Amino acid sequence: MSPSPQPQPDVPAGPTHLHSGKVRDLYAWGADRLVMVASDRISAFDVVLATPIPDKGRVLTQLSLWWFDQLTDIVPHHVVGTDLPAGCPADWAGRALVVQRLDMFAVECVARGYLAGSGLADYQRTGTVCGVELPAGLVDGSRLPEPIFTPATKADLGEHDENVSYAAVQQSVGAEIAAELRRLTLAVYERAQGIARERGILLADTKLELGADGDGTIVLGDEVLTPDSSRFWPAEDWSPGRPQPSYDKQYVRDWLTSPASGWDRHGDAPPPPLPGDVVEATRERYVRAYERLTGRRFGEPPPRPPARAPSGANQGTEPEPTHPDGTTRRGPGGVATDHPAAP
Repeated sequence: MSPSPQPQPDVPAGPTHLHSGKVRDLYAWGADRLVMVASDRISAFDVVLATPIPDKGRVLTQLSLWWFDQLTDIVPHHVVGTDLPAGCPADWAGRALVVQRLDMFAVECVARGYLAGSGLADYQRTGTVCGVELPAGLVDGSRLPEPIFTPATKADLGEHDENVSYAAVQQSVGAEIAAELRRLTLAVYERAQGIARERGILLADTKLELGADGDGTIVLGDEVLTPDSSRFWPAEDWSPGRPQPSYDKQYVRDWLTSPASGWDRHGDAPPPPLPGDVVEATRERYVRAYERLTGRRFGEPPPRPPARAPSGANQGTEPEPTHPDGTTRRGPGGVATDHPAAP
C-alpha cells in the first residue's frame, strides 16, 4: 500500500526544513542543532492518517520532557532547550524542542514487560519474540517472567518495521554497541515501569531511539515513553486473555480494524478519515496519560527543559557527515550507513 501523502509544514525563515516523518518535522539550526516539531498527525499500521488529533504534538513533547528528567542518571538525552529561534511559527510553542544532532542507530530499541501487539503475534506463531524463548501458555496481556529486549528494523515512511533478533542487531551495529543498546533500553524500561506502576499504569512495552554524539556517547533521542511509542494500560483494568484498555493509539488501531471503519488493512485503499468521536476519545486518552503520569494538568505552563547528564565517551568514534535529514545512520563498529532517519 502506498504511503499517505505528507502535509508540507510551514517553513520558517530561520531554521531550514530537513525531513518530515510520520509525526515530527525536523529543521536544521546551525551546525550542531536541530529543531524538532511534533505535529498532531497520527499513524497506525505505519500509515499516516488523514485526520489529526488536536493537541497530540504538545502532549508528546511535554510528556517527553518530563520523562527525560526522570532518566538523566541512566542515559543522557538530546534536548538542548525549548527557546525557539526567531522566525518560528507561533503554533510551534509547546510542541517544538531544540535538540542536539545525533548519529542515530538504525534499530528500534524495544523493551517488553507484557505480551501484546507484534510480540504477541510472534509468540503465537513461534513461541518466541525476536528469538527470545518464552514459557508456554501465555496469552494476550500476560506479564512476562522478566522484561526482554525485542529490537526492530527502522522502516522508511510507509513501510513496516519488522522485529529482528539480537544477533541481527549485533551484525548491524557491532557486538559492543548492541550490548549497550540492550542494557540502556532495559534500564530505561525498568525505571519507567516502576514510576508508571506507582501512578496506577502498567507500561506494557516501549520503543526508544538512541544515537551517538560527536564523542561517541550513546544519547537518548526523539521522543520517550509517550502514547505514540509505548503501551500504557490502566492497572486496575488489567486482565490477561483479552486486549487491554489503554492510554495510547491502540484505540485508533482497534477502530481501523473494526467493521465500523470498512477499511481493508491489507488492501490498497488508504485508511478512512477518523470520525469525530474517535478523534475526541483518542485525544482524551493522550491527555489522561500525561496527567496521570506527571500529576500535572495538561495546559499548565510546560515544565522547564530537563537537565542534561554529562556525556561520557562510550565509543570514542569521530562524527560523520550528516545525511540531508540531519542524521547519520551507523552500522558495524559505528560506521556510517545510508539508512534514512525516521523521526
